[in-house]
Amino acid sequence: MTVRGPVPVSQLGRALTHEHIVTDFLGAARWAGPRYDLEAAVTTVRPHLEALKERGVSALFECTPQYIGRGVRLLRQLAEATGVHLVTNTGYYGAAGYKYIPQHAYEESAEELAERWLREWREGIDGTGIRPGFIKLGTDRGALSPLHEKLLRAAARVHRRTGLTICGHTGDGVAAMDQLRILASEEVAPEAFVWVHAQNGTDADRIEAARRGAWISLDGYSLAPGVPERYLEALLALKSAGCWSRVLVSHDDGWAVEGESPRQAPLRLFGNGNPQPYRSLFERLLPDLRKAGCTEADLDQLLRANPARAFGIRVRKLHANST
Repeated sequence: MTVRGPVPVSQLGRALTHEHIVTDFLGAARWAGPRYDLEAAVTTVRPHLEALKERGVSALFECTPQYIGRGVRLLRQLAEATGVHLVTNTGYYGAAGYKYIPQHAYEESAEELAERWLREWREGIDGTGIRPGFIKLGTDRGALSPLHEKLLRAAARVHRRTGLTICGHTGDGVAAMDQLRILASEEVAPEAFVWVHAQNGTDADRIEAARRGAWISLDGYSLAPGVPERYLEALLALKSAGCWSRVLVSHDDGWAVEGESPRQAPLRLFGNGNPQPYRSLFERLLPDLRKAGCTEADLDQLLRANPARAFGIRVRKLHANST
């Protein structure tokens, strides 16, 4: 489900599954909507999406949730201008000490929160008619707190009614395994879950989660010292373990709103070690994988087949005979 409507998974093409367009770190208590000039933001971002399309990528999953800068009007305008399939989300980001959680999330039940997110699926986001294509959550390290657990249970109930994939920003392997445990208690299969930022876990964590059926998202790739080597080792370990069909890769690149002025704030690139957004996988990781023996079919699976399977909309219950 893209910001311009549904697209058959066979037509999605190569995809980056964890990127951002514009994020705003002001916090839920103060955020009241996009603080940038829409046309200026289009002018800033558009050339980078067009360059991405020239590199053979036709889809980008935009992982900025509500209350941390989600701006679906900007996404739709960029999608119309570039032809890139952009996919937005529903859900709340509970990491960073709950800074991006609205007050009502503390007070409402999991079922009430699920109903909020279901309305976005049924009616569209903020009166635009744009529907989310996945669910985005965020947790810190370690076992889930009661609030994190409630958000995850809400996401599980949305999944069971919509088939939307659940993407969980996750601090470490302990949190990832706890999320799989809670999803199982809600009868949601691991195949419905993307372990976002799985680079924060160990090879053993990643292989175990993949063998259970979860999607392993190595999505902070950059040219910062040591990062290319670490990602290459993690990917080859997953491949050697027979888990290549469960792996996703991305940069976590994008822009952020500068400062704390109420409106018309400038944009800055994330300072994550990439001089240009959405490029480093193609300039360094893919050549490194080829040198390590990966075939073009392997790379196509990583960028085309795996994203299509991970984000195709279908209900994935824990027991196959209950689907």
